[in-house]
Amino acid sequence: MSRLDSMLRRLSAQRDGLNWAAAQIGGVAGDVLDLGLGNGRTYDHLREALPGRRIRVIDRVLQCHPSCVPPEADFLQGEAAPMLAVLADEGARFALAHYDLGFGVKDEDVAEAARLSPALARLMVPGGLIVSGQPLVGFTQVAGPETIAPDRYLFYRAP
Repeated sequence: MSRLDSMLRRLSAQRDGLNWAAAQIGGVAGDVLDLGLGNGRTYDHLREALPGRRIRVIDRVLQCHPSCVPPEADFLQGEAAPMLAVLADEGARFALAHYDLGFGVKDEDVAEAARLSPALARLMVPGGLIVSGQPLVGFTQVAGPETIAPDRYLFYRAP
């Protein structure tokens, strides 16, 4: 598979997974967390899919498209672990989280996801969903939409 085809498959899976998760949390109270703003495509999509929800965003740097800059009060800049702690101290609770952090080195990305999983778990409401590009620990993995190949994107329900 070409890199272009792989990227298209990943973006389609991401969109389908977020749309599926947004529909699943209709009756679940809580905000939305986007871990890894990047260029802002996912954040922008979440704004459209969940217009009534507050979307908090964590990233190391703010370098997204100008149309996708979150409100200052909703953007936490820095490493994920201390920013998750800030959210916990604020009492933030999330019905949906999108985990898209990484360095681009698979072993490092998997290790970071495992290390951050407990902090993320403390922020999730019971029954909340996590859509993730990396395997997480301490959550119940659930089947996502049938349009997504297994292990392309991972879906978890918070206990």
